Amino acid sequence: MKDLKMYINGKFVESRSGQWIDVLNPSTEEVISRQPDGTIEDVNEALDAARAAQKAWGATPAIERAAWLKKLADGVRKHRDEFVDIIMREQGKTLTWASVEVDVTAEYFDYMASFARHIEGEIIPSDRRGETIMLTKKPIGVVAGILPWNFPFFLIARKAGAALIAGCTIVIKPSQITPENCTEFGKVIDEVGLPAGVINIVTGRGSVIGNEMAGSPKIDIVSVTGSVGAGESIMAAASKNITKVSLELGGKAPAIVFPDADLEASAQWVLESRIGNNGQICNNAERLYVHKDIKKEFTEILLKKFQAVKVGDPCQDHSVDMGPLVEKRALESVEAKVAKAIAQGAKVLCGGQRVGDKGYFYPATLLDNCTQDMDIIHEETFGPVLPIIEFEDIDQVIAWANDCEYGLASSVFTKNIDIAAKVTRNLEFGETYINREHFEAIQGFHAGVKKSGIGGADGKHGIEEYLSTQVVYLATHME
Repeated sequence: MKDLKMYINGKFVESRSGQWIDVLNPSTEEVISRQPDGTIEDVNEALDAARAAQKAWGATPAIERAAWLKKLADGVRKHRDEFVDIIMREQGKTLTWASVEVDVTAEYFDYMASFARHIEGEIIPSDRRGETIMLTKKPIGVVAGILPWNFPFFLIARKAGAALIAGCTIVIKPSQITPENCTEFGKVIDEVGLPAGVINIVTGRGSVIGNEMAGSPKIDIVSVTGSVGAGESIMAAASKNITKVSLELGGKAPAIVFPDADLEASAQWVLESRIGNNGQICNNAERLYVHKDIKKEFTEILLKKFQAVKVGDPCQDHSVDMGPLVEKRALESVEAKVAKAIAQGAKVLCGGQRVGDKGYFYPATLLDNCTQDMDIIHEETFGPVLPIIEFEDIDQVIAWANDCEYGLASSVFTKNIDIAAKVTRNLEFGETYINREHFEAIQGFHAGVKKSGIGGADGKHGIEEYLSTQVVYLATHME
């Protein structure tokens, strides 16, 4: 078993509490490491370090900050296999998904480095003679980055990459379920020699570390990826200081299949959109709407694909399509949601029961006979379960898709450009995928509406989260 360490002000440290929190392998339920149980004092030491480092870091030319990001990217690639192994063990990702996560993390640091010469202001015409209005961009300051467990490594880059290129410093709090990949990243920070205090890592319980960070007057923005409940808690804590929040929360993505769609390809895209990362992605397809004219045929095609999904321990079998759910509570939640759906009239076409009695494995599950009023259609499942609803016309399915408190991702499968255009114009979601799987690009903008969040990440718009605006009115009197 490995003892993990926090990384504060350029040093590896244990918590002042002297206490530890165990980390389990969700495939075996065995303790694989333990993390320091961080305290409020640990948080404040990290925030003080970030605050002390921010002025010099913000004054560093962006092109030099970019060089540091490239060093971090190279460091991730140097330790690629170690990070892949850690993510498979502590989060349950398959080899394919863990490899993609590590590779994209390195790519993301490189991508954010490319913005060094593209953080730009504006010159605005004045109404007065002899005056110039200049809009400038400055780093917002110190960032509190609170990470989820489902993409624990990539989210380091998503938050720190944009923050650092903007000139901010950051304190990162990894999920207490999956902290090892982040604490090991601390070694990359140390190896490349990043100035002390620019990135700090504090482990522990969200109720202690996360809320203290969010409620601190020492931060300028808190960026959170997590559940709606976590977002509500963070917003309440941040409100004391009117601190800016950036929230990427839950989702209940609809996938809509029209009669003219390529049924075989669409079924494969729907499958990938549901079982990706063991069904634990905020923009996974969570509801499937199929037109009545193709309902029977499409369901038969999709059922065969769901039945073929291989579940198992990704560390023991690299060929599995899905690993376990991340923890016991996640398994119990999925089981309860399926049980309620059955009680409300849903029919299980495949799956529906836990796999084995060791590890938190749940199979790809397809539910038929579902109706719009069922809880399974409205509550986020966050597991490999897909309910099917039959629809008759385009206006009906748009209304059903929007009948949801979430608004992150959605998808449409059709060859008809008019249908695709009408649906996307009327869907109330931050992302819409047409004839492809649900998975965003780093150069896009990952953002939701409704209870799916505030603000967003990725691309040039993601960097704006970490910048403040100053307008300068420069008057001259020589004319």
